[in-house]
Amino acid sequence: MVKSLGKDARCAVARAVDLLGDKWTLLIVREAFWGSTQFSQFREELGIAPDILTARLTKLVADGVFERVPYRDAGSRERHEYVLTPAGADLHFVIAGLSRWGEDNRPRDDSTGPVYSDASTGEPLEVAFVTADGRRVEPMDVTVTPGYLVS
Repeated sequence: MVKSLGKDARCAVARAVDLLGDKWTLLIVREAFWGSTQFSQFREELGIAPDILTARLTKLVADGVFERVPYRDAGSRERHEYVLTPAGADLHFVIAGLSRWGEDNRPRDDSTGPVYSDASTGEPLEVAFVTADGRRVEPMDVTVTPGYLVS
């Protein structure tokens, strides 16, 4: 995957987009955060063709976003479920950021955007840039410096 990026292989954004840069991949990850783990659940929730789902799940497992874990329902053959790895769990920030952007910049009256809250307190959460001392910085006030490899 990274080999296909050529000179962009050193760029973290290019590597992430190489893995996650299509609609189905991001929606599969979103569904995992919403509780789907089984092939049939992903299919039902997304209405995705089985060959596309198989290809995306295979890639996500190979790249360490999901782990394939065997399970067996009573009276059925062994199957596998797809469980987020720690690397997959880190994508929560990405999905939450996309959701916030969609709500803020592509609003709809019938929106089904998720609500994020602290699991222990129920307090609502937001995705934000925050300094080490806890100060929130608005996106327009953030400076980005490209990383450069020093020879």
